[in-house]
Amino acid sequence: MNPPLKITFLGTGTSSGVPMIACGCYVCTSPDKKDNRLRSSILVESPTTTVVVDTTPDFRYQMLRIGAKKLDAVLFTHPHKDHIAGLDDVRAFNFFQHKPMQLYGNSMTLEGVIRDFAYAFADKKYPGVPELELNEITLDPFSIGDIPIIPIQVWHLKMPVYGFRFGNFTYITDANRIDESEKEKIWGSKILVVNALRKEAHISHYNLQEAIALVQELQIPEAYFTHISHQLGRYEEIERALPQGIHLAYDGLVLNA
Repeated sequence: MNPPLKITFLGTGTSSGVPMIACGCYVCTSPDKKDNRLRSSILVESPTTTVVVDTTPDFRYQMLRIGAKKLDAVLFTHPHKDHIAGLDDVRAFNFFQHKPMQLYGNSMTLEGVIRDFAYAFADKKYPGVPELELNEITLDPFSIGDIPIIPIQVWHLKMPVYGFRFGNFTYITDANRIDESEKEKIWGSKILVVNALRKEAHISHYNLQEAIALVQELQIPEAYFTHISHQLGRYEEIERALPQGIHLAYDGLVLNA
């Protein structure tokens, strides 16, 4: 039995965020707050457990913005900087919760975490560094607290990236290809979140039409696009043009699953 879940979009932007530094385009200068996008991450909450997917460079502000008081674990999709760079700030939760932060990722991702945050894993640690416990995951289902999780391997060009299915909700970012065997894990989801970088083709991300095609192929009744760049266009114009049941996600959006 899957618990009821609350999903909060902490960020919905690509690696540069929106607005992009030094850019004066019509998206980066949009007065619509839905066009302001921190780097992509979600918070998944059950009645007893709180998990964040990825710790972006904006992690500290994302936690402050939603008033987060509790975090049980971090679930990583892959080790690119826009998905792990904010990890140091979990030390605030170490301080208030009096326990190490549980980190979950595949072997490649955990190796990247150890490399980038070597000071947190040193034999002699400087006082105040984050307390982290590593939990290696594979494609086998597992649980964090009362939240069951099914990992889904997708491809970011040649890099394996993990998407995750939480009950009827599936979250995929940084993908441009999914093997048929892994698509089987997505079938039956009521909500799918997937990256849609821009309108033009990209070497390692779905573009808008490819993301729409994936949703329609898998017959998902409700879908949201994330990991969006300023090249896609303004929220209002793209949202109006999307097929029924498909939406652009935006920072602060909350879903129940």
